[in-house]
Amino acid sequence: MIDELPLRTWLAVAVALATAAVVYVLSGSGQAALASLAGGAALLAIVATMDEPETPAEPVPLPAGDTDLAHGLEGLADPALLIRGGRVVIANRAARALLGDHVVGEDARVAIRHPGAAEHLADAARGETRAIDLVGLGGLDERWQMRGAGIGADTLLVHLANRTGEHAAERMRVDFVANASHELRTPLASILGYVETLQDAAGDEPAVRNRFLGIVFDEARRMERLVEDLMSLSRIEADKFRLPATQVDVAALAREVCATLSTTHGDRGGDIVLAIDADVPAVTGDAAQLSQLLHNLVGNAMKYGRAGTPVRVSMTRGDDVACLRVADEGDGIPPEHLPRLTERFYRVDPGRSRSLGGTGLGLAIVKHIVERHRGRLDIASEPGVGTRVTVALPAAAPPAVSGAAVMKA
Repeated sequence: MIDELPLRTWLAVAVALATAAVVYVLSGSGQAALASLAGGAALLAIVATMDEPETPAEPVPLPAGDTDLAHGLEGLADPALLIRGGRVVIANRAARALLGDHVVGEDARVAIRHPGAAEHLADAARGETRAIDLVGLGGLDERWQMRGAGIGADTLLVHLANRTGEHAAERMRVDFVANASHELRTPLASILGYVETLQDAAGDEPAVRNRFLGIVFDEARRMERLVEDLMSLSRIEADKFRLPATQVDVAALAREVCATLSTTHGDRGGDIVLAIDADVPAVTGDAAQLSQLLHNLVGNAMKYGRAGTPVRVSMTRGDDVACLRVADEGDGIPPEHLPRLTERFYRVDPGRSRSLGGTGLGLAIVKHIVERHRGRLDIASEPGVGTRVTVALPAAAPPAVSGAAVMKA
């Protein structure tokens, strides 16, 4: 009987006796040593009642008839598991990548490691085939849809589908609708409020009436700009997968846009400093969208740069790219805001942006235009120094020269 005691019990006895002896030597008190020994006895009682840790189960041998099924599941891009008798007998490559190579042979409830999985597996075993969302499986921000179905006696086939991207897209859509509604409601409420005031006695005073009508006009123009940007963003997104097919002289386009802005932005128009290299290549693009990109970037630099400081616009040639750079000398942007600047309606300073007429969609439009043209967008900024935006657009391929033209030459 004594020989059957586990090693941990003998270790507990030894520790209890050694502790009592040390207490007696140090204190010279037999009573203290007995108290220590009593504490050790309590520890021994606790240790004795503890269950031995379970030996990991050996992987369930794979029946010959399941070999083809295992090969079939390996071909799936999504994680898939075959569970028999509550244990995982097959896990395809995607499932092992998600849950770990050790899951084969484990209890399914331990293998999937999600509190919602155990209940779903029990429901599936009873014939229910509803799907369940597992939030946090594989990562804090990941979402997986799990569906189990019985395919035989005490056997379940479990499929996991990654829904992280779909959830993020839906959240962006909901946020977009909410933000757009808010942005439209704010000027509309202002317009309605001033119109109601004008209908009262305030409308009889010319000075007050003119001031209120000016505010109504400004808010209506703000709504107009927002609607135009929303429609523009919608068109750009609709064309996202349709590559442009027209060669555009971006250097000439930059000159045209800067000339327009220099005459329509008052004193700030004179702050534009344009530098264009002689060998800037043409790009394959949409001229209207590239013009909008230039208007947005140069307009932003004029808007947020300090008055009287230069707005530097340059066009250079890179490695098979036309490179546009717009730099201002403004307050700059703190680094924590840079990753979110191209999000719809994201503003570093909402109050200042609205007061300057910003819709919160300018850089989102720029990002989508760059993506459609298969270019690169980089935004760098230093607080107190200014912001620099760089766009690299692939150069257009040189026109093919026909054999007849070569012969004639």
